[in-house]
Amino acid sequence: MPQQQVSACPPWEKVAEAITFVPDRYSHKTQPESVAREMLHCDAADVDRLVDAGLPHEDRDGVRYFDPNDLYNLGMYSQRSNTQPELAFRMLFRFAGRPLDDLLRPKTWSFRVRLECHECAGAAPWRLEGPDVVRYGGRLEEITPLAPSEGSAEYAATVTNTGARTPLVSPTLRTLTRDYLNAGYRWHMIPVPMQADYPLVHELGVTSCIAASLLLAERFRAAGYRAEAKRGWFTGVLGGALDLPHACVEVTDDDGLTKTVDIAKAQLAARLSANTEQFQELCLGSLYNKVIPSTASGNASFGRHECGSPQPALVRADIRSVR
Repeated sequence: MPQQQVSACPPWEKVAEAITFVPDRYSHKTQPESVAREMLHCDAADVDRLVDAGLPHEDRDGVRYFDPNDLYNLGMYSQRSNTQPELAFRMLFRFAGRPLDDLLRPKTWSFRVRLECHECAGAAPWRLEGPDVVRYGGRLEEITPLAPSEGSAEYAATVTNTGARTPLVSPTLRTLTRDYLNAGYRWHMIPVPMQADYPLVHELGVTSCIAASLLLAERFRAAGYRAEAKRGWFTGVLGGALDLPHACVEVTDDDGLTKTVDIAKAQLAARLSANTEQFQELCLGSLYNKVIPSTASGNASFGRHECGSPQPALVRADIRSVR
């Protein structure tokens, strides 16, 4: 039966035709062919077919290298059910069809972040756009602050966040949100610098959490509402082993409350099944406890080192549930 399912899937050439590959100026081809075969659960002949169908690559010392975002998107839309992206996606959203009460209760997380400066010019203070949960009824405790240093530093805290049902009440905001969801943009894994170029992303017919939030916030403001795209973290992925930055829109609704529109998660959940409808609605204005908001704006870096390096700090999060 598994072999019959795979054979009924579209050929890799058709999958490649449906994918929007990362443009050269944003692409970083870092994954060797061995990783591509492992991610896509395919063989060398399949990789040849993908390359012939247009999958961008670089040849270095006789080895082909690929952009990890292109590989992820190929796997996610392959319809094979056995690629790493498809398996990760199903695991990531396994909560979306469950009762919502678990997403609305207070939840405590062990939050650790490592910052690295790869062009370090010496010891200096660090700046982190950290968890921003207190204004939403959460708590920050047991904080280990960043200390001036050279090269790297670590921040830690115990973070408690919570959910709240606060659906959008403005007919205008709801219409703009539904119009976006119905526009047919296809979710892709996209490099963060490219996501900030949200006009290009949407011109290509695709979307992502940051790009979607930046565009939706712009449309909310054009309609007369105070709105801003904000970054944060989606928590508890692979037991905390996967750093997964996220973005939402914060908008002041007609009732005077600040609402959170998690447009990308609503879009992704809709790909699963009809039993995620309650979660999709929760994403349109309400809070849920698997997202930790930060103080960073939608297209800003989470951290920097004040050593004089022109590059933003590399920020890796490890977020684990405290039971």
